[in-house]
Amino acid sequence: MFITPGTPRIVIISYSMNYGVQKCVWTALGDITANIIQATLVIFVIGSFLSDHPTILNTLKWFGVGYLTYLAYDIYKSKPNDVNSKKFVNKSFFSFYKDGFLVAGTSPKAWMFFPFIFPQFIDFNSNYVVQFFILITTYVILDFLSLIGYAVLANKLIVWIKANPKIINTISACVIIFIAIIIAITQQY
Repeated sequence: MFITPGTPRIVIISYSMNYGVQKCVWTALGDITANIIQATLVIFVIGSFLSDHPTILNTLKWFGVGYLTYLAYDIYKSKPNDVNSKKFVNKSFFSFYKDGFLVAGTSPKAWMFFPFIFPQFIDFNSNYVVQFFILITTYVILDFLSLIGYAVLANKLIVWIKANPKIINTISACVIIFIAIIIAITQQY
């Protein structure tokens, strides 16, 4: 799920093309910091409530599927930004970190991802703190690596991306629809 295109990946791609891969490391660190906070809130505050109320969780699941479908349509229909624009100013490392944190922290995809996916891998009847620590550590490492992977790939494919920006939207929309279908079929509460 974390490798699917979304707002944080779009920011990483844009920053990689305009500032280079090295600056994207700070954006990725901001992203994973926000994800740690989101996952902690979901598992220790929201998640336990939802596990006791499966009807609410099921309603949220279908809301999430609907939102993902809408998001896929919106991405597919959106006009790609001009990636040839070089209207960026120098930014500090903190500014890159802050951008990553705010984009991930306000991303509906992340807020939908953690309550739908994380509780499936945690047995709340045993030591779920250790399980959470293992899960969030694994997630953070893989998410960070995928963000940097997007940055490296964008940097390598900048010529192709500039020539075919609509293809990115089409691929992103298809992946999001696929995720919505998987959630609708596999998650039973």
